[in-house]
Amino acid sequence: MVFVLDKKKKPLMPCTEKRARKLLQSGRAVVHRLMPFVIRLKDRTAEESNFQPLRLKFDPGSKATGFSVLREESAEKSAAIIMGEIHHKQGIKDSLDSRRALRRGRRNRKTRYRKPRFDNRRREEGWLPPSLEARVEETVRAAEKLMKWLPITSISTEHVKFDTQLMQNPEISGIEYQQGELYGYEIREYLLEKYGRKCAYCGAENVPLQIEHVVPRNPKHGPRGTNRVSNLTISCERCNQDKGNKQPEEWLEELQKSKRKIDRVRAENLLKVIANLKKPLKDAAMMNATRWALYERLKRTGLPVECGTAARTKKQRIEHGFPKTHYFDACCVGASTPKTIEIKTKYTEIWTAVGRGSRKMCNTDKYGFPISHRQRKKRYFGFQTGDVVEAEVPSGKYKGTWRGRVAVRASGYFDIKDSKGNRICQGISYRYVRLLQYADGWQYEKEKAAY
Repeated sequence: MVFVLDKKKKPLMPCTEKRARKLLQSGRAVVHRLMPFVIRLKDRTAEESNFQPLRLKFDPGSKATGFSVLREESAEKSAAIIMGEIHHKQGIKDSLDSRRALRRGRRNRKTRYRKPRFDNRRREEGWLPPSLEARVEETVRAAEKLMKWLPITSISTEHVKFDTQLMQNPEISGIEYQQGELYGYEIREYLLEKYGRKCAYCGAENVPLQIEHVVPRNPKHGPRGTNRVSNLTISCERCNQDKGNKQPEEWLEELQKSKRKIDRVRAENLLKVIANLKKPLKDAAMMNATRWALYERLKRTGLPVECGTAARTKKQRIEHGFPKTHYFDACCVGASTPKTIEIKTKYTEIWTAVGRGSRKMCNTDKYGFPISHRQRKKRYFGFQTGDVVEAEVPSGKYKGTWRGRVAVRASGYFDIKDSKGNRICQGISYRYVRLLQYADGWQYEKEKAAY
């Protein structure tokens, strides 16, 4: 699908690639933006057009957030016209830790005494760590972009990943909530993510997995296990039966005496299971920390926002027979998901947050000592790192036409990189480079959908 704007730059219903090509060839439309591709009509306004309800859905994640736009044709049927993923910027915490270490090193060497200011700093209400704040902001910015190019009428988002409090104590707010239709999905999804969707003992993948008690509920001897999540794991049927009602230490001793290769693997993994019985899920904690912030900021768009749980999303994805991907999960978020979802697109949008450059003006060595300084500007000869450009090189090693993202240098000889960040040509004079689209902190790609 291609995004369409009217002559006043207001969003219209998207059209197919074939329809967009005909509009451009007939002169009725012009290219408004290259990445992602947006056209603007020259002879129509939003007031003269007809619209259908479009629902924007999000499946938030710690590393990638899935999104989809569904055209709601009826209460029983919708069509997924756009699907994609937002790849969040990584390494924010590592960069802050590195900067903190360098500053502490400088401060503790031979610097003048300065009174501590830590007590003067106050965090505002709703403060989030920078890495979590970035994930929320990137999701909201993606929503704003889609609302600028599509007439979105409503939003759905996955509001909670895992309710660990309710899983530990089901009666905390009524047993009906925990023991309802979604109970098994909540527990199972938690364990699947914790153990990487494979058997915790032998490592088998793509096989039916069962919920297993590490310390058995009905042991032959020794302590009796509970139904707490910290005592549950995921295993294949063979490992579950071999372990039976044995205590984990007892089974470990048997495996260590065995000479079979699979038993040696089981022994190694069983030690990890015992050590990680109460290891928390970092990603689950991250999603629980950001869910309310994302919900509140989506509400500021003025559109109605629907919430759903991960358990409902998984249940509905299985019912529709979709594969496990972020964008198909997004199609199944919330109670508004109809019985029939028709996929109208063969490709998915991949939007990667790459940032707008670095504020670091002094490059340092591994000890924190300065080795070079940058100029106080980002744009050279009319270009900035991240701009989408086209270079026509008349001669030399890189003779030909190249298109990609530019990495600028003060010398005027630039590098051009592909969508994966690999250099496709380097040392190209700025005179051969033509600007196609300014950098906006994002990288846009398309991939074939995983059906």
